[in-house]
Amino acid sequence: MLKRWTMLILAIACVGISAGCSTSAQKASGSDDRTGLAVEFVQCLVDGKFADAAAHFDSKMSSAMSADGLKQTWEALIGQCGAFKRTGDVRATQEGGFDVVLVACEFERTTLDLKIVYDKDGKIGGLWFVPHVAGDKAQYTTPAYARRDSFDELEVTVGSGEWKLPGTLTVPKGAGPFPGVVLVHGSGPNDRDESLGPNKPFRDLAWGLASRGIAVLRYDKRTKIHADKMAGAVNTFTVKEEVIDDAIAAVKMLRGSKKIDSKRVFVLGHSLGGMLIPRIGKADSRIAGLIVMAGPTRPLEDIILDQIIYLSSLDGPPSPETEKRISETRHQVASIKSRELSPSASALSLFGVPAAYWLDLRGYHPAQAAKSLNQPISILQGGRDYQVTRVEYDGWLKALSGRPNVAFKLYPSLNHLFMEGAGKSTPQEYDKRGPISQTVIDDIVAWIGAH
Repeated sequence: MLKRWTMLILAIACVGISAGCSTSAQKASGSDDRTGLAVEFVQCLVDGKFADAAAHFDSKMSSAMSADGLKQTWEALIGQCGAFKRTGDVRATQEGGFDVVLVACEFERTTLDLKIVYDKDGKIGGLWFVPHVAGDKAQYTTPAYARRDSFDELEVTVGSGEWKLPGTLTVPKGAGPFPGVVLVHGSGPNDRDESLGPNKPFRDLAWGLASRGIAVLRYDKRTKIHADKMAGAVNTFTVKEEVIDDAIAAVKMLRGSKKIDSKRVFVLGHSLGGMLIPRIGKADSRIAGLIVMAGPTRPLEDIILDQIIYLSSLDGPPSPETEKRISETRHQVASIKSRELSPSASALSLFGVPAAYWLDLRGYHPAQAAKSLNQPISILQGGRDYQVTRVEYDGWLKALSGRPNVAFKLYPSLNHLFMEGAGKSTPQEYDKRGPISQTVIDDIVAWIGAH
Protein backbone atom coordinates (compact mmCIF):
# COMPACT_ATOMS: atom_id res chain seq x y z
CA MET A 1 0.00 0.00 0.00
CA LEU A 2 2.84 2.32 0.81
CA LYS A 3 4.72 4.32 -1.72
CA ARG A 4 7.77 3.07 0.12
CA TRP A 5 8.48 -0.63 0.31
CA THR A 6 9.05 -0.48 4.04
CA MET A 7 6.35 -1.40 6.48
CA LEU A 8 3.60 0.99 7.46
CA ILE A 9 5.22 1.52 10.85
CA LEU A 10 8.57 2.40 9.37
CA ALA A 11 6.98 4.84 7.01
CA ILE A 12 4.81 6.80 9.38
CA ALA A 13 6.08 6.40 12.93
CA CYS A 14 8.25 9.06 14.49
CA VAL A 15 10.29 7.13 16.99
CA GLY A 16 13.14 8.60 19.01
CA ILE A 17 16.18 6.98 20.51
CA SER A 18 18.81 8.66 22.65
CA ALA A 19 22.48 7.73 22.92
CA GLY A 20 23.97 4.52 21.54
CA CYS A 21 23.72 1.13 23.16
CA SER A 22 27.34 0.44 23.94
CA THR A 23 30.20 2.04 25.84
CA SER A 24 31.84 3.24 22.64
CA ALA A 25 28.57 4.80 21.53
CA GLN A 26 28.30 6.71 24.78
CA LYS A 27 31.80 8.04 24.32
CA ALA A 28 30.93 9.06 20.79
CA SER A 29 28.00 11.04 22.09
CA GLY A 30 30.27 12.91 24.45
CA SER A 31 32.46 14.03 21.56
CA ASP A 32 29.51 14.88 19.33
CA ASP A 33 30.36 12.02 17.01
CA ARG A 34 26.84 11.61 15.70
CA THR A 35 27.90 9.33 12.84
CA GLY A 36 29.65 6.90 15.14
CA LEU A 37 26.67 6.92 17.46
CA ALA A 38 24.33 6.17 14.55
CA VAL A 39 26.42 3.24 13.34
CA GLU A 40 26.48 1.87 16.90
CA PHE A 41 22.70 2.07 17.04
CA VAL A 42 22.33 0.09 13.81
CA GLN A 43 24.65 -2.54 15.25
CA CYS A 44 22.40 -2.80 18.30
CA LEU A 45 19.48 -3.62 16.02
CA VAL A 46 21.52 -6.16 14.07
CA ASP A 47 22.72 -7.83 17.28
CA GLY A 48 19.21 -7.96 18.70
CA LYS A 49 20.09 -5.71 21.65
CA PHE A 50 16.71 -4.04 21.68
CA ALA A 51 16.61 -3.59 25.45
CA ASP A 52 19.97 -1.79 25.32
CA ALA A 53 18.67 0.49 22.60
CA ALA A 54 15.38 1.16 24.39
CA ALA A 55 17.26 2.03 27.56
CA HIS A 56 18.57 5.12 25.79
CA PHE A 57 15.29 6.48 24.45
CA ASP A 58 14.72 10.13 25.27
CA SER A 59 12.01 11.13 27.70
CA LYS A 60 9.34 11.60 25.03
CA MET A 61 9.96 8.39 23.20
CA SER A 62 10.54 6.12 26.16
CA SER A 63 6.77 6.25 26.65
CA ALA A 64 6.12 5.76 22.95
CA MET A 65 8.16 2.65 22.17
CA SER A 66 9.20 -0.26 24.34
CA ALA A 67 12.09 -2.62 23.64
CA ASP A 68 9.51 -5.11 22.40
CA GLY A 69 8.03 -2.50 20.06
CA LEU A 70 11.48 -1.77 18.65
CA LYS A 71 12.05 -5.50 18.18
CA GLN A 72 8.77 -5.88 16.31
CA THR A 73 9.62 -2.92 14.11
CA TRP A 74 13.01 -4.33 13.15
CA GLU A 75 11.64 -7.82 12.55
CA ALA A 76 8.84 -6.42 10.40
CA LEU A 77 11.43 -4.64 8.27
CA ILE A 78 13.48 -7.83 7.91
CA GLY A 79 10.32 -9.69 6.95
CA GLN A 80 9.64 -7.33 4.07
CA CYS A 81 13.14 -6.38 2.93
CA GLY A 82 14.99 -9.62 3.62
CA ALA A 83 17.96 -10.34 5.85
CA PHE A 84 20.26 -7.51 6.86
CA LYS A 85 23.60 -7.74 5.03
CA ARG A 86 25.78 -4.72 5.88
CA THR A 87 25.92 -0.97 6.49
CA GLY A 88 27.13 1.30 3.71
CA ASP A 89 27.89 5.00 3.47
CA VAL A 90 27.13 7.27 6.43
CA ARG A 91 26.15 10.88 5.73
CA ALA A 92 25.73 13.78 8.17
CA THR A 93 23.70 16.89 7.47
CA GLN A 94 21.40 19.39 9.20
CA GLU A 95 17.66 19.90 8.99
CA GLY A 96 15.78 22.59 10.85
CA GLY A 97 18.63 23.19 13.27
CA PHE A 98 19.03 19.49 14.12
CA ASP A 99 21.91 17.16 13.31
CA VAL A 100 20.83 14.39 10.96
CA VAL A 101 22.71 11.20 10.14
CA LEU A 102 21.73 8.76 7.39
CA VAL A 103 23.18 5.25 7.53
CA ALA A 104 22.80 3.12 4.41
CA CYS A 105 21.50 -0.32 5.41
CA GLU A 106 21.74 -3.02 2.78
CA PHE A 107 19.14 -5.77 3.02
CA GLU A 108 18.62 -8.86 0.90
CA ARG A 109 16.04 -7.22 -1.36
CA THR A 110 16.83 -3.53 -1.18
CA THR A 111 18.91 -0.81 0.46
CA LEU A 112 17.35 1.71 2.84
CA ASP A 113 18.72 4.70 4.70
CA LEU A 114 18.21 4.81 8.45
CA LYS A 115 17.61 8.49 9.11
CA ILE A 116 18.36 9.59 12.68
CA VAL A 117 17.70 13.10 13.99
CA TYR A 118 19.68 14.29 17.02
CA ASP A 119 18.82 17.19 19.31
CA LYS A 120 21.35 19.57 20.84
CA ASP A 121 21.91 17.21 23.77
CA GLY A 122 22.84 14.29 21.56
CA LYS A 123 19.49 12.58 22.06
CA ILE A 124 17.75 11.03 19.08
CA GLY A 125 14.47 12.78 18.44
CA GLY A 126 13.50 11.05 15.20
CA LEU A 127 14.10 7.74 13.48
CA TRP A 128 12.90 6.60 10.06
CA PHE A 129 13.80 4.13 7.37
CA VAL A 130 13.67 5.92 4.02
CA PRO A 131 14.66 4.97 0.45
CA HIS A 132 18.41 4.98 -0.10
CA VAL A 133 19.71 7.77 -2.32
CA ALA A 134 23.30 7.78 -3.53
CA GLY A 135 25.37 8.54 -6.60
CA ASP A 136 23.62 8.42 -9.96
CA LYS A 137 20.45 7.13 -8.33
CA ALA A 138 19.82 10.60 -6.95
CA GLN A 139 19.27 12.15 -10.38
CA TYR A 140 15.78 13.40 -11.12
CA THR A 141 15.10 14.17 -14.77
CA THR A 142 12.29 16.36 -16.10
CA PRO A 143 9.55 14.41 -17.90
CA ALA A 144 9.24 15.05 -21.63
CA TYR A 145 5.67 16.26 -21.12
CA ALA A 146 6.69 19.06 -18.70
CA ARG A 147 7.17 22.44 -20.39
CA ARG A 148 9.10 24.47 -17.84
CA ASP A 149 8.46 27.77 -19.62
CA SER A 150 4.68 27.33 -19.38
CA PHE A 151 4.25 27.73 -15.62
CA ASP A 152 5.60 29.46 -12.53
CA GLU A 153 6.25 28.00 -9.06
CA LEU A 154 5.54 29.92 -5.87
CA GLU A 155 6.55 29.04 -2.32
CA VAL A 156 3.46 29.02 -0.10
CA THR A 157 2.34 28.05 3.38
CA VAL A 158 -0.42 25.52 3.98
CA GLY A 159 -2.37 25.92 7.20
CA SER A 160 -1.47 28.17 10.09
CA GLY A 161 -0.35 28.06 13.68
CA GLU A 162 1.71 25.21 15.08
CA TRP A 163 1.05 22.81 12.18
CA LYS A 164 1.69 25.11 9.21
CA LEU A 165 3.54 23.48 6.33
CA PRO A 166 5.76 24.72 3.49
CA GLY A 167 4.51 24.01 0.00
CA THR A 168 4.77 24.83 -3.68
CA LEU A 169 2.02 26.20 -5.89
CA THR A 170 2.62 25.47 -9.57
CA VAL A 171 0.58 27.89 -11.69
CA PRO A 172 0.23 28.03 -15.49
CA LYS A 173 1.29 31.30 -17.05
CA GLY A 174 -1.57 33.50 -18.14
CA ALA A 175 -4.48 35.37 -16.64
CA GLY A 176 -6.52 32.40 -15.42
CA PRO A 177 -8.56 31.57 -13.51
CA PHE A 178 -7.29 28.01 -13.66
CA PRO A 179 -8.66 24.81 -12.17
CA GLY A 180 -6.50 23.61 -9.29
CA VAL A 181 -5.52 20.27 -7.76
CA VAL A 182 -4.30 19.49 -4.24
CA LEU A 183 -1.98 16.46 -4.04
CA VAL A 184 -2.32 14.23 -0.96
CA HIS A 185 0.56 11.88 -0.11
CA GLY A 186 0.78 8.23 0.78
CA SER A 187 2.04 6.95 4.14
CA GLY A 188 5.25 8.25 5.59
CA PRO A 189 7.02 11.53 6.31
CA ASN A 190 6.84 12.54 2.64
CA ASP A 191 8.18 15.71 1.14
CA ARG A 192 6.06 17.73 -1.27
CA ASP A 193 7.35 15.73 -4.26
CA GLU A 194 6.61 12.35 -2.65
CA SER A 195 10.27 11.61 -3.39
CA LEU A 196 11.40 8.00 -3.66
CA GLY A 197 15.01 7.60 -4.76
CA PRO A 198 15.39 9.46 -8.06
CA ASN A 199 11.62 9.57 -8.53
CA LYS A 200 9.37 12.48 -7.62
CA PRO A 201 5.86 11.51 -8.69
CA PHE A 202 4.18 14.59 -7.23
CA ARG A 203 6.59 16.87 -9.08
CA ASP A 204 5.83 14.94 -12.26
CA LEU A 205 2.12 15.49 -11.67
CA ALA A 206 2.53 19.17 -10.84
CA TRP A 207 4.70 19.96 -13.84
CA GLY A 208 2.71 17.75 -16.21
CA LEU A 209 -0.67 19.22 -15.24
CA ALA A 210 0.56 22.82 -15.06
CA SER A 211 1.95 22.44 -18.58
CA ARG A 212 -1.62 21.73 -19.63
CA GLY A 213 -3.33 24.62 -17.85
CA ILE A 214 -4.05 23.13 -14.39
CA ALA A 215 -2.59 24.61 -11.19
CA VAL A 216 -1.24 22.20 -8.58
CA LEU A 217 -0.56 22.61 -4.85
CA ARG A 218 1.82 20.19 -3.14
CA TYR A 219 3.28 20.45 0.36
CA ASP A 220 5.59 18.71 2.81
CA LYS A 221 3.75 16.34 5.10
CA ARG A 222 3.16 17.03 8.77
CA THR A 223 5.06 13.91 9.80
CA LYS A 224 8.12 15.30 8.01
CA ILE A 225 8.02 18.92 9.18
CA HIS A 226 6.65 18.44 12.70
CA ALA A 227 7.99 14.98 13.51
CA ASP A 228 9.27 15.86 16.97
CA LYS A 229 6.01 17.51 17.99
CA MET A 230 3.96 14.63 16.66
CA ALA A 231 6.10 12.14 18.55
CA GLY A 232 4.84 13.71 21.76
CA ALA A 233 1.26 12.92 20.73
CA VAL A 234 1.95 9.46 19.36
CA ASN A 235 -0.66 7.78 21.58
CA THR A 236 -3.47 9.71 19.88
CA PHE A 237 -2.03 9.74 16.37
CA THR A 238 -4.56 8.93 13.58
CA VAL A 239 -4.98 9.59 9.86
CA LYS A 240 -6.81 12.79 10.77
CA GLU A 241 -3.57 14.28 12.07
CA GLU A 242 -1.39 12.50 9.52
CA VAL A 243 -3.34 13.40 6.39
CA ILE A 244 -6.87 14.79 6.50
CA ASP A 245 -6.52 18.04 8.46
CA ASP A 246 -3.72 19.31 6.23
CA ALA A 247 -5.45 18.25 3.02
CA ILE A 248 -8.49 20.31 3.98
CA ALA A 249 -6.24 23.27 4.87
CA ALA A 250 -4.56 22.94 1.47
CA VAL A 251 -7.94 23.00 -0.30
CA LYS A 252 -8.85 26.16 1.58
CA MET A 253 -5.55 27.79 0.72
CA LEU A 254 -5.82 26.89 -2.99
CA ARG A 255 -9.43 28.01 -3.17
CA GLY A 256 -8.40 31.46 -1.95
CA SER A 257 -5.39 31.81 -4.26
CA LYS A 258 -5.20 34.34 -7.04
CA LYS A 259 -5.64 32.94 -10.55
CA ILE A 260 -7.45 29.84 -9.22
CA ASP A 261 -11.07 29.11 -10.06
CA SER A 262 -12.46 28.59 -6.55
CA LYS A 263 -15.32 26.45 -7.90
CA ARG A 264 -12.93 24.06 -9.63
CA VAL A 265 -10.58 22.86 -6.89
CA PHE A 266 -9.96 19.10 -7.02
CA VAL A 267 -8.13 16.71 -4.69
CA LEU A 268 -5.88 13.85 -5.84
CA GLY A 269 -4.84 11.25 -3.28
CA HIS A 270 -2.14 8.63 -3.83
CA SER A 271 -1.95 5.35 -1.89
CA LEU A 272 -3.00 6.17 1.71
CA GLY A 273 -4.10 9.56 0.38
CA GLY A 274 -6.33 7.75 -2.11
CA MET A 275 -7.75 5.55 0.61
CA LEU A 276 -8.74 8.67 2.55
CA ILE A 277 -10.30 10.51 -0.38
CA PRO A 278 -13.86 9.67 0.81
CA ARG A 279 -13.12 11.21 4.21
CA ILE A 280 -11.60 14.29 2.58
CA GLY A 281 -14.55 14.62 0.22
CA LYS A 282 -16.99 14.35 3.09
CA ALA A 283 -15.11 16.96 5.12
CA ASP A 284 -15.47 19.52 2.31
CA SER A 285 -18.44 18.99 0.02
CA ARG A 286 -17.38 22.01 -2.09
CA ILE A 287 -14.44 20.09 -3.55
CA ALA A 288 -15.16 19.93 -7.30
CA GLY A 289 -13.91 16.39 -7.87
CA LEU A 290 -11.84 13.60 -6.35
CA ILE A 291 -9.08 11.48 -7.90
CA VAL A 292 -7.94 8.20 -6.35
CA MET A 293 -4.55 6.89 -7.49
CA ALA A 294 -3.80 3.40 -6.14
CA GLY A 295 -6.15 3.75 -3.19
CA PRO A 296 -6.76 0.72 -0.93
CA THR A 297 -10.28 -0.45 -0.17
CA ARG A 298 -9.43 -3.22 2.32
CA PRO A 299 -8.00 -2.83 5.85
CA LEU A 300 -4.37 -1.71 5.91
CA GLU A 301 -3.28 -4.62 8.08
CA ASP A 302 -4.47 -7.10 5.44
CA ILE A 303 -2.56 -5.22 2.76
CA ILE A 304 0.62 -5.25 4.84
CA LEU A 305 0.36 -9.02 5.23
CA ASP A 306 -0.18 -9.45 1.48
CA GLN A 307 2.89 -7.32 0.76
CA ILE A 308 5.09 -9.45 3.01
CA ILE A 309 3.85 -12.68 1.43
CA TYR A 310 4.38 -11.28 -2.08
CA LEU A 311 7.90 -10.03 -1.41
CA SER A 312 8.82 -13.29 0.26
CA SER A 313 7.68 -15.15 -2.85
CA LEU A 314 10.20 -13.29 -5.01
CA ASP A 315 12.98 -15.35 -3.42
CA GLY A 316 11.35 -18.70 -4.18
CA PRO A 317 9.83 -21.06 -1.60
CA PRO A 318 9.87 -19.44 1.86
CA SER A 319 12.50 -20.56 4.34
CA PRO A 320 11.54 -21.60 7.89
CA GLU A 321 12.69 -18.16 9.07
CA THR A 322 10.47 -16.46 6.49
CA GLU A 323 7.53 -18.65 7.45
CA LYS A 324 8.06 -17.61 11.06
CA ARG A 325 7.98 -13.92 10.14
CA ILE A 326 4.82 -14.38 8.12
CA SER A 327 3.26 -16.19 11.08
CA GLU A 328 4.25 -13.33 13.40
CA THR A 329 2.72 -10.86 10.96
CA ARG A 330 -0.52 -12.83 10.94
CA HIS A 331 -0.49 -12.64 14.74
CA GLN A 332 -0.17 -8.84 14.65
CA VAL A 333 -2.97 -8.61 12.11
CA ALA A 334 -5.15 -10.69 14.43
CA SER A 335 -4.26 -8.38 17.32
CA ILE A 336 -5.34 -5.34 15.30
CA LYS A 337 -8.66 -6.98 14.50
CA SER A 338 -9.16 -8.19 18.07
CA ARG A 339 -12.08 -6.83 20.06
CA GLU A 340 -9.65 -6.43 22.94
CA LEU A 341 -7.73 -3.68 21.16
CA SER A 342 -8.30 -0.42 23.04
CA PRO A 343 -6.83 3.09 23.09
CA SER A 344 -4.87 2.14 26.21
CA ALA A 345 -2.99 -0.62 24.36
CA SER A 346 0.77 -0.20 24.28
CA ALA A 347 1.67 2.45 21.71
CA LEU A 348 3.74 1.46 18.70
CA SER A 349 3.21 -2.22 19.35
CA LEU A 350 1.19 -3.20 16.27
CA PHE A 351 3.42 -2.73 13.23
CA GLY A 352 4.81 0.11 15.33
CA VAL A 353 1.59 2.09 15.01
CA PRO A 354 -0.43 3.22 18.05
CA ALA A 355 -3.70 1.49 18.84
CA ALA A 356 -5.54 4.77 18.25
CA TYR A 357 -4.46 4.69 14.60
CA TRP A 358 -5.92 1.24 14.02
CA LEU A 359 -9.08 1.93 16.01
CA ASP A 360 -9.75 5.06 13.97
CA LEU A 361 -9.65 3.00 10.76
CA ARG A 362 -11.70 0.10 12.14
CA GLY A 363 -14.95 -0.13 10.24
CA TYR A 364 -13.80 2.32 7.59
CA HIS A 365 -14.49 0.95 4.12
CA PRO A 366 -13.35 3.56 1.57
CA ALA A 367 -15.34 2.32 -1.42
CA GLN A 368 -18.53 2.04 0.61
CA ALA A 369 -17.92 5.46 2.17
CA ALA A 370 -17.56 6.94 -1.32
CA LYS A 371 -21.16 5.99 -2.11
CA SER A 372 -22.40 8.89 0.00
CA LEU A 373 -20.36 11.48 -1.91
CA ASN A 374 -21.92 13.70 -4.56
CA GLN A 375 -18.63 14.80 -6.14
CA PRO A 376 -17.41 13.16 -9.34
CA ILE A 377 -14.66 10.59 -8.72
CA SER A 378 -11.89 9.17 -10.90
CA ILE A 379 -10.29 5.85 -9.86
CA LEU A 380 -6.84 5.13 -11.37
CA GLN A 381 -4.88 1.90 -10.83
CA GLY A 382 -1.60 0.40 -12.01
CA GLY A 383 -1.92 -3.23 -13.09
CA ARG A 384 1.60 -4.10 -11.90
CA ASP A 385 1.20 -2.54 -8.46
CA TYR A 386 2.14 -5.06 -5.75
CA GLN A 387 1.51 -2.60 -2.91
CA VAL A 388 -2.06 -1.69 -3.82
CA THR A 389 -3.18 -4.48 -6.09
CA ARG A 390 -5.97 -5.13 -8.54
CA VAL A 391 -7.99 -6.49 -5.61
CA GLU A 392 -8.31 -2.93 -4.26
CA TYR A 393 -9.32 -1.58 -7.67
CA ASP A 394 -11.99 -4.27 -7.93
CA GLY A 395 -13.30 -3.06 -4.58
CA TRP A 396 -13.90 0.39 -6.02
CA LEU A 397 -15.49 -1.14 -9.12
CA LYS A 398 -17.87 -3.32 -7.12
CA ALA A 399 -19.07 -0.44 -4.96
CA LEU A 400 -19.23 2.38 -7.51
CA SER A 401 -19.60 0.95 -11.02
CA GLY A 402 -22.75 2.11 -12.76
CA ARG A 403 -22.62 5.55 -11.19
CA PRO A 404 -22.50 8.17 -13.98
CA ASN A 405 -20.11 10.47 -12.09
CA VAL A 406 -17.46 7.81 -11.34
CA ALA A 407 -14.78 6.90 -13.89
CA PHE A 408 -12.35 3.96 -13.77
CA LYS A 409 -9.04 3.39 -15.52
CA LEU A 410 -6.67 0.44 -15.18
CA TYR A 411 -3.15 0.74 -16.62
CA PRO A 412 -1.81 -2.83 -17.11
CA SER A 413 1.90 -1.90 -17.42
CA LEU A 414 2.18 0.62 -14.56
CA ASN A 415 3.39 0.08 -10.98
CA HIS A 416 2.53 1.82 -7.71
CA LEU A 417 4.22 5.06 -8.80
CA PHE A 418 2.45 4.82 -12.18
CA MET A 419 5.78 4.17 -13.88
CA GLU A 420 6.01 1.96 -16.97
CA GLY A 421 7.46 -1.53 -16.57
CA ALA A 422 7.22 -5.19 -17.50
CA GLY A 423 7.00 -8.45 -15.61
CA LYS A 424 6.66 -8.78 -11.85
CA SER A 425 6.99 -5.52 -9.98
CA THR A 426 9.78 -5.38 -7.38
CA PRO A 427 11.20 -2.78 -4.96
CA GLN A 428 14.27 -2.42 -7.16
CA GLU A 429 12.16 -0.65 -9.81
CA TYR A 430 12.09 2.43 -7.63
CA ASP A 431 15.89 2.71 -7.73
CA LYS A 432 15.68 3.83 -11.37
CA ARG A 433 14.22 7.05 -12.65
CA GLY A 434 10.84 6.59 -14.26
CA PRO A 435 8.33 9.44 -14.65
CA ILE A 436 4.61 9.05 -14.21
CA SER A 437 3.27 7.83 -17.54
CA GLN A 438 2.16 10.55 -19.95
CA THR A 439 -1.05 8.57 -20.50
CA VAL A 440 -1.94 9.16 -16.86
CA ILE A 441 -1.28 12.90 -17.21
CA ASP A 442 -3.43 12.99 -20.35
CA ASP A 443 -6.29 11.15 -18.66
CA ILE A 444 -6.28 13.41 -15.59
CA VAL A 445 -6.24 16.52 -17.79
CA ALA A 446 -9.18 15.21 -19.83
CA TRP A 447 -11.18 14.25 -16.73
CA ILE A 448 -10.66 17.62 -15.03
CA GLY A 449 -11.54 19.33 -18.31
CA ALA A 450 -14.86 17.50 -18.31
CA HIS A 451 -15.68 18.74 -14.81
